Amino acid sequence: MTDAPSLIQSIISCKCPKCRKGDLFVGNNPSNPKQLFEMNKSCPTCSQTFEPEPGFYFGAMFISYAFNTTLFIAVWVLYSNLTEDFSILTLLAIMGISAVVFLPLFFRWSRAIWISIFVPFEKKSQSSGSKT
Repeated sequence: MTDAPSLIQSIISCKCPKCRKGDLFVGNNPSNPKQLFEMNKSCPTCSQTFEPEPGFYFGAMFISYAFNTTLFIAVWVLYSNLTEDFSILTLLAIMGISAVVFLPLFFRWSRAIWISIFVPFEKKSQSSGSKT
């Protein structure tokens, strides 16, 4: 069974870490902002719960922090290299806008990474549907 996506592919596409088939999030449509942050309770494919305990995703904030720090450094380096008239207010505005634009993506990826740390991939779960 080699049709399962790799770990990186499943994180980028926000798939279940156990079977790498089911969606972690309810909707993938950016035109419906209400569903951008709504997670499924469990995997529709293998029934893996996506919230093993209350407050489980607290650690995902640290991953999101790393994403945002990387984004801010990249924006700062690009801006400072592309302009001679450096303005701190312009830099802060660009950083703020870029943080808002990337918020849904970073939110989803940080949660996908966090749950993938704790839930191992099971090759048999994708065919049987309820292996424990």
